[in-house]
Order: sequence, then structure tokens, then C-alpha cells
Amino acid sequence: MAAIRIGYIGLGIMGGALARRLIAEHPLTVFDLSKERCAEFAALGATVAASPAEVGASCDIVLTCLPTSANVRDVIFGGNDGLIRGMAKGGLIVDQTSGATAATRAMAAEIAATGIEMIDAPVSGGPLGAAAGTIAIMVGGSDAQYARIEPILTVISPNVAHVGPLGAGHTLKALNNMMSAANRLLAFEAVGLAVANGIDAKLAVDVINKSSGRNNATVNVFPTHIFTDNFEMKFTLALMEKDVRLAADLVHGDFEKLTLTPQILRNLRAAIDRFGAGADLNMVLRLYEAAAGKPIAKKQP
Repeated sequence: MAAIRIGYIGLGIMGGALARRLIAEHPLTVFDLSKERCAEFAALGATVAASPAEVGASCDIVLTCLPTSANVRDVIFGGNDGLIRGMAKGGLIVDQTSGATAATRAMAAEIAATGIEMIDAPVSGGPLGAAAGTIAIMVGGSDAQYARIEPILTVISPNVAHVGPLGAGHTLKALNNMMSAANRLLAFEAVGLAVANGIDAKLAVDVINKSSGRNNATVNVFPTHIFTDNFEMKFTLALMEKDVRLAADLVHGDFEKLTLTPQILRNLRAAIDRFGAGADLNMVLRLYEAAAGKPIAKKQP
């Protein structure tokens, strides 16, 4: 049986980490707009394609990891250079972008007539989780599609789950990131209020981590980033705002009376207004420091 030919498009902080896991066990054809990133993968033994179409022409399965679903659409349908211009019938596109459920379903429907299939497989756990092989991968697609891609995705991480039909991966990823953002902002608020009321920030986090309020932000973000000189998460405010907005798009019916998501969006957008869309996610903390009137993070602007 011929070896499966695999391609990867999008070699940024997240996609690059995922692709490095794959290239350790599979020959890989790659494409990215950054020549520097392509050169890094060429040094690892990857074949660098001149366009998405060229990736498609040489691969049976192509994974994508890009900032937004709009970027994925450009890669797939982008004129003569679009991925589907080169990909043969029977090809499979696996989108690891934190994308929009409706957009992914629309793209899959558009390419169905070509005999090319598309599924979603976004991830959660960050570049460190990807590099360590511990990242969670949420797959949306049919049983047959999952059976086809699962052996490849387990090279990236054993934490692969088939969560439902096409788009279900993007749905769950958006909800996960909404929870992650909520936990972070609430932890920033709680510690900010503790500081404003005379309690040492590190002591507050230490006690919270022994109590019922502990979450990823108190367990990981504060010790690793806030109380050290390693303040930046290397994840922008704009990307988190996008993910929470995707979760907000899922709110309908009676959930509109219950959802806390608009408050999360409001605070993220306040940080974007003040610090810019490209600022690091942890810059939200500066709003809470300002409200407390005292510093919380070790690293100050």
C-alpha cells in the first residue's frame, strides 16, 4: 500500500508546532506565506510547495491551521493557486483553525461536487501542548472520515476525540475558549479585588488554588506568567475575542437570557480598545490593575 501523502498549510506559532509533530513520523509537504517558516521546515526535511494548489497536487490529506475561517477559504478557493485546483478527487482537507462552524460547513458543501471532503479538527492546549504531544484535538466529521484521519492525528497527540458531525469540533473549541477566557477574566477580577482590599496577590492565588475557585488561570497563568517575567502568552487579544465571538454566535433561544458571554466580549474589547488587537491576551490584566490601583504582575509596562 502506498504511503499516505500529507500536507500542512499554515506554519505559525500553533500550526508550526502541530506540523513539527507530524514531520517526526511522516514526510510532509508544506506551505506558508513566511519564507522563514518554510525554510525552517525545509531544514527538517519537508518539501516546500510554491502554493496551496501545489500542496494539493502532491497530497492525499492536507491539514490547515490559519487565523480565521476567511483565511481558510482563501487557501481553498484562491484562484489558480487554491488548494482545490491541485487536489484530486478523494482528497481530504482537515482544518485545525479555530474556525466558524457555519463557515466550515459551507466550504465543505461547496467542494463536495469535486469529490474532495473537509472535516474540522481544532486543538486546545497551546503551542507548548502541541510540542509536548499532549494537546486536545476535537474532530468533527463522519465516522468514516474520523477513521481515516485518526491514525494521523494521534501522531500529534493521543488526546484525539470524535466529537460529532462536521463543524462539531469548531463548536466545542469555541465553547472551550469561551470558558477559558471567562476563567481568566474572573481570576484577574478576583485577584484584583483581593489586592484592592489589602491582600497580597500571590497569597490570594495560593489560597484559591487550595480552594474551590481554582481554575487554569490561577493554577497555570498566574504562576507561569503573571508572577514571573514571562508575562506574554503569545496569544493575541484579537484571537481570543474572535473565539469568544464564535461562541456568542451559538447563543440562541433561552440561552440568550442566561449567557455571560457578552460580558466576556465587552472586557476583551475594552482591552483591545486600550492596547490594540495585536496585544497579548494577558494585557487584560492591566485593566484590573488599574481598577485595583496597585500592581499585580511582576512585569510592569
